[in-house]
Amino acid sequence: MPGTSPEREAIQSAARMLEEGKLVAFPTETVYGLGADAENPAAVARIYAAKGRPANHPVIVHVAPGADIGYWADTMPVEAGKLIDVFWPGPLTLILKRAMHIPDAVSGGQDSIGLRCPSHPVAMALLKTFKGGKGGVAAPSANRFGHVSPTTAQHVRDEFGTGPESPVACILDGGQSEVGIESTILDLSRMESHGPVLLRPGHVSAAEIARVIGVHPRLPDATAPRASGTLEAHYAPNTPVALVDPEQLNHVHERLVFNDRRVALLYRTIGPIPLAKAQVGMPATSDGYAHDLYAALRSMDEARADIILVEAPPTGPEWQGVNDRLRRAAHDSAGALGRLLDEAR
Repeated sequence: MPGTSPEREAIQSAARMLEEGKLVAFPTETVYGLGADAENPAAVARIYAAKGRPANHPVIVHVAPGADIGYWADTMPVEAGKLIDVFWPGPLTLILKRAMHIPDAVSGGQDSIGLRCPSHPVAMALLKTFKGGKGGVAAPSANRFGHVSPTTAQHVRDEFGTGPESPVACILDGGQSEVGIESTILDLSRMESHGPVLLRPGHVSAAEIARVIGVHPRLPDATAPRASGTLEAHYAPNTPVALVDPEQLNHVHERLVFNDRRVALLYRTIGPIPLAKAQVGMPATSDGYAHDLYAALRSMDEARADIILVEAPPTGPEWQGVNDRLRRAAHDSAGALGRLLDEAR
């Protein structure tokens, strides 16, 4: 089309690929997503295959601004409308009852669906172009399942490669994601019986949600829907991760280095520390820390250390999303620090 910019051409091409059932990686304000046509079960299955994602682990459907939520959800509580008015486009995912004509491939076989309208301009342009703005793009983070989420196009390339053998047909580059951790997930699918339930913390806090709907979200119970990124082990680099209290960080590091262990370090207030193999100073604020977190973990992973020590951040409510991601990243590595310290005696 005459006069079409290269960026517009790339978005139009990506939209066509989605309609053809291919996978497209695209930026959002949270992290980069690996997208497929949400109404094409075969295309959604390609996401699961590319990521190595369990089939019962749901994905989030991304929709354009002003989308007809009634097309995707069987019912929409009043609270959902209020939250959409305030936080969409933005980093808030709402879990609602899934409309019966929407394939359950996007919900891991559940009767619910996760919906989000991202605010990144490239994501919004893609969603407005795909099926004339009436389609939905199923998109978990564009990385291998359980690994550190990508916040740049290069991170996606590092995960899946490029060329004919890559499962990703194209990668739209929108720079570094502004928020840096995944969206808040709020379950509204059981409002009558459970009220609002916070399934995953993120940039939109429980307090902000409560200010809009007048009810503070509960914590999930055993009957809560499964949701993206809520497994105990998740967001993990290949190198074991250990969270260490600030007052213990120097001592733990010294013991490991004394025993010739290679230590990578993420510090916030205690550092820099001499003799660390690699280290990154993290921002003092929760928003800044979230923005830098995944890039820092990926950088420390490349250092090929024996362990990544992370100075534990504060525990205030504004740090809930960051601490959630770090706790899951360190879940399977808790024993690694103990083993390394035992060997250092």
